Amino acid sequence: MTPTGPDRITTPVTADLLRGHLDLERTAHGLLPHRLPARARRQIPDDQLAVAEAQPSGVRLVFRTRATVVELDTLPTKRVYRGFPAPPDGVYDLLVDGALAAQATVAGGNVRTITDMFTQAAEVTEGPAGTARFTGLPARDKEVQIWLPHAEITELIALRTDAPVEPVPAGGRRVWLHHGSSISHGSNAAHPTAIWPALAAARGGVELVNLGFSGSALLDPFTARAMRDTPADLISLKIGINVVNADVMRLRAFGPAVHGFLDTIREGHPATPLLVVSPLLCPVQEDTPGPLAPDFSAGTLRFKATGDPAERAAGRLTLNVIRDELARIVEARAADDPHLYHLDGRDLYGEEDHAEFPLPDGVHPDPAGHRRIGENFARRVFGAGGPFAGGPGGAV
Repeated sequence: MTPTGPDRITTPVTADLLRGHLDLERTAHGLLPHRLPARARRQIPDDQLAVAEAQPSGVRLVFRTRATVVELDTLPTKRVYRGFPAPPDGVYDLLVDGALAAQATVAGGNVRTITDMFTQAAEVTEGPAGTARFTGLPARDKEVQIWLPHAEITELIALRTDAPVEPVPAGGRRVWLHHGSSISHGSNAAHPTAIWPALAAARGGVELVNLGFSGSALLDPFTARAMRDTPADLISLKIGINVVNADVMRLRAFGPAVHGFLDTIREGHPATPLLVVSPLLCPVQEDTPGPLAPDFSAGTLRFKATGDPAERAAGRLTLNVIRDELARIVEARAADDPHLYHLDGRDLYGEEDHAEFPLPDGVHPDPAGHRRIGENFARRVFGAGGPFAGGPGGAV
């Protein structure tokens, strides 16, 4: 960890300094934010989701201070794939009064090496903690946010500053609870406030709780129950692509699973605006069923669908099949649920967007693609006439 000066004040990292999480776990090193509660975590069937929910996408520290120096000691757990170069260290974004003011990284930490792309089998090597250090901040009273790396498990050890810190009471802005897949999680985004939900939340003036789980938006009942029990003013679900690329169900099961997911959320949020978003454009799976498989034939990682399009007649799912089914379900339910809305995902990222910002690996957008999706969501959903328009702190 970075040496610290004698004038530093150490503030314990506690729940009142954190936002965007659903649970906190005390570890041997510090505090680990989770995006699913303990009850849900006990029901997780695989490492894919266990790792994804512990990666703090959208989780941030929020406090007021006059400090010009802020240091955050953390123990990251980084993910690498055997045989491939290690990705860059995760980025910590520091915002001053809502504007990005500084960035830092933490070297070292634990390393989770994926040894099998198909099974996600992994080996973990322990490493040292480190420090994200920010200097030269304005010497005035200000709100500081530190957004944690969206794809790097982060145990919080200590917060040090050269002036006192106080929590910022929550309230005044609507809470947006969002659930989606790896694109919502932030895959291929450059830094945590550049994932598309964070960009949309900033434009919409709302507090984000991001339940985007890489590879794991699979209509799991425990995720629905977590959403049911989480306070929220606005809720959105981006459903479909993981169901297709994991090839986990057929059309007969998909419709009732969607109904069950929505029924569970409505138990806790009977009149909350609830938006169902169908899949973004993804050419490899528009009309070809999964499962999805890695493809290294061109020398870089890309993904391909391996199913047989002819099996759509037998109930195999594709993105177009799912879009039609989601539109049908929402239309039918909206007759009795005036706060339920539908958005075709291609309105967020469609043919024209793909032509301008193609998917580098065939599935996930690049940073410019995240920006486009966030802009489109903010305009269509938070903007005038959108299902999330208006309200305290919302778009006008």
